[in-house]
Amino acid sequence: MTQALNIVWFKRDLRIADHRPLATAARLGPVLPLYIVEPDFWAQADASARQWAFAAESLEELGRELAVLGQPLCVMTGDAVGIFREIHQRHGIASLWSHEETGNGWTYARDLAVAAWAREQGITWHEPRQFGVIRRLASRNGWANAWDSDMAEPVTVPPIALKPLGVDWPQTIPTAAELGLQPDPCPDRQRGGRTAALATLAGFLGERGRDYRFRMSSPVTAFEACSRLSPHLTWGTLSMREVAQASVTRLRALKPLGDPSAKSWRASLISFMGRLHWHCHFMQKLEDEPRLEFDNLHRGYDGVRPDVADQIKLDAWCAGQTGFPFVDACMRALDRHGWINFRMRAMLMSFASYDLWLPWRASGLHLARQFVDYEPGIHWSQVQMQSGTTGINTMRVYNPVKQGMDQDPTGAFVRRFVPELEGVPDAFIHEPWKWSGAASLRYPPPIVDHATAAKAAKDALYALRKGAGHKEAARKIVTKHGSRKAGTAATGRKPKAKARVVQADQLTLDL
Repeated sequence: MTQALNIVWFKRDLRIADHRPLATAARLGPVLPLYIVEPDFWAQADASARQWAFAAESLEELGRELAVLGQPLCVMTGDAVGIFREIHQRHGIASLWSHEETGNGWTYARDLAVAAWAREQGITWHEPRQFGVIRRLASRNGWANAWDSDMAEPVTVPPIALKPLGVDWPQTIPTAAELGLQPDPCPDRQRGGRTAALATLAGFLGERGRDYRFRMSSPVTAFEACSRLSPHLTWGTLSMREVAQASVTRLRALKPLGDPSAKSWRASLISFMGRLHWHCHFMQKLEDEPRLEFDNLHRGYDGVRPDVADQIKLDAWCAGQTGFPFVDACMRALDRHGWINFRMRAMLMSFASYDLWLPWRASGLHLARQFVDYEPGIHWSQVQMQSGTTGINTMRVYNPVKQGMDQDPTGAFVRRFVPELEGVPDAFIHEPWKWSGAASLRYPPPIVDHATAAKAAKDALYALRKGAGHKEAARKIVTKHGSRKAGTAATGRKPKAKARVVQADQLTLDL
């Protein structure tokens, strides 16, 4: 091989459509499409075999698509800097291409190391944006308009062909066991890959999404009514631009229609498109302040919870054995599907943080591993918001019994995932400890008294909010991270320039 390679490094962008690094590099010379399986990444506490299974399926399809273009996907396992060094020594690297990534702390440190190595070698690393997240953003002013502009840009067409490199590059995708990941059965997990992504998008915009706005809050209806696109956005089998433009096209097609169905569709799509916007809004928070994955956003809450979790309470919560049927049903559903709707995610986190008084990092890591669609920027922002440590959001303490009665009034969802309660009458399904036959159940009593635990938690946090310096620190957080806009251009809502706090009830990020 006489010509240096343009390496296209696939990370969490496992597609060839709307892939600007691939399309641009293909115009410059020989392209090596590369995915690096990083064992150290998969050894992190927020990684799981269910996530790898989705990624591996997506990689398999990506490999087939690239092979059709002429150059299959190269899959190498190891340290990114070491692999780039080896390729450069053997073949020469002309340039490195990848999408910008707003990942966890480990990927942030890895990218700093890759950038340092590339500079030493005189290799330019090009990183176009994949989402509406802006690196080194000076101010949130104008961010929402920039997002609209980014999403309106033309979808990038894949290259017609890639020149075969004539070298037998490795293509084997390791198994979860080979990566050292623990067994992680997730029988109803969504399948990865571009084909599944397109089918999911078409199904939502064409059939399932009509009542999205009204059915996304309850787990009884959310599995069908929500778009279910979140894992595909996380792993990049679809781009945010593709989803946004398909949604706008569908919304515009509804305008000439006057039937009631069109009205329902329009309301649901406007809600959905707002949530696409919020998706990137929260990723931007982590981009701007990476420490929020590890530290309280408002440092006035440091030390309010114990540094080490009560292991008995944490284990019961993780296993869906808290004695609160709706909480346990949601946790078990999540374990089985690798997904649950946002309101239930918020309730699970709230219960862990307020009722059980667990440190949010410990409970947040468990949820991260459970979510096939784990997106660090969204996840850790929401974990802190639901734990009351942002200092700017209203404390949302969910009553687990009331949530069950509101979202699952007949107890159908509870009985499906907590079969121990099958024989409990409807009137007691969310409070089985009050039933006369409770002693015969193979189900634990409530792990805490909700009213007592919730009051103690709120009292502790409200006391901190009254402390000296709290208000000024909160003001700075709002200035840096607060939303500047109420809606997107496609909704027809007028933007608001003033920074504002986004409350929990506005953040049903059900994608």
